Amino acid sequence: MSFFKHLKDKFSEHHHSSSSTSSHSAPPQWTPAPEISHAYGKWNEAPGEEYDAAEQFCKEYPPQLPQLLPSNAVERIGEIGCKAWGIEYPISPRFIGNIKSDFKGGPGVTTVQTGSDCKDVTLLSDLPIMAGLYDIHGKTGVYFEILIRKMEGIIAIGTSCRPYPAWRLPGWNRLSAGFHLDDFRKFFEDGDGGRDYTDAIGRINDGDTIGCGYEFATGVLFYTYNGMRLPNAFTGIYMPRQKYDVFAAIGVEGGCDFQVNFGGDHFRWKEGNEWAWRVEGHVGKLNGSSSAFDEDLPSYETQVR
Repeated sequence: MSFFKHLKDKFSEHHHSSSSTSSHSAPPQWTPAPEISHAYGKWNEAPGEEYDAAEQFCKEYPPQLPQLLPSNAVERIGEIGCKAWGIEYPISPRFIGNIKSDFKGGPGVTTVQTGSDCKDVTLLSDLPIMAGLYDIHGKTGVYFEILIRKMEGIIAIGTSCRPYPAWRLPGWNRLSAGFHLDDFRKFFEDGDGGRDYTDAIGRINDGDTIGCGYEFATGVLFYTYNGMRLPNAFTGIYMPRQKYDVFAAIGVEGGCDFQVNFGGDHFRWKEGNEWAWRVEGHVGKLNGSSSAFDEDLPSYETQVR
């Protein structure tokens, strides 16, 4: 995307971002959670200049308003459902690796492989998993998973709105949440050391699956581990829902190999396989309007630019 081109070449390593809970007002408003917020990362710290550059980036590029999806994307979603979602190849020299979506009649997953010299970078889904202009049809929420095949660096999983500084991991900056699998801390707009999340995970092993889900009614974002739902990480974020297009966000550093599943393959978290949680279910009908499938909409990429 063009907003990354100005700063695509600048940065590297580890720094982090804040958590939230909320009241039950309508809409809920997130407030910092009562857990202790760490001043520093457990294992790594990003250089201070990267932190400052990200703050400047967020001042220069305000959050994008919700966008209409292109008609061809809506039609593709109607034809192949969750398999229409993938991971966008980042415009950044920091990313050293490959991203491949090749279904050929098999499971609809996207494979990401990175080299040991890959620096901190956030990868975003090519389509929003929560599209603010579209009706949710009474659905419960959205959900996706990653299957970890190798983690010799860092993997973080969460959500972000665009634009997001590509050299930062999810959760460190504006409108972004992340669960970092190197130190098991959670982050929401938290540029410091994050907050402890759960004792349910002692280490990440090859073959583990981590999922990320969001509930529309409460603004709750939660994670799963090998099919087990973990405690709520944040409450009352991305509310009201109609104000935001929210993308899946996966941070990576170093040599890693993982698959991203938006529902094209079976989820380990059983509830995620129900229609109420599938990402394609809330796309196709605009809020307060008739079907959007017949509209000749500009491409999402064109609108972003």
